[in-house]
Amino acid sequence: MSKVEIYTKGHCPYCHRAKALLNEKGVAFQEYPIDVQPELRDTMIERANGGWTVPQIFIDDQHVGGCDDMMALEAQSKLNPMLGLA
Repeated sequence: MSKVEIYTKGHCPYCHRAKALLNEKGVAFQEYPIDVQPELRDTMIERANGGWTVPQIFIDDQHVGGCDDMMALEAQSKLNPMLGLA
């Protein structure tokens, strides 16, 4: 199984949507709530090559992008292989 990390904010509907997809797939992920831990925001922006909106999603330390990017991978049947799912 791949290592999944997601930077979020509690009130963000895109964050909820991205986490729901991961939960549906049974994929564990590490969540970094930048509204609760604002010190993580700079780390997120650096890791995401300037991406400052949430969510920012990483699979095995590879930057995937935001919710729409992950949904596009799902629509193209590319997400499961990245997640290590059959």
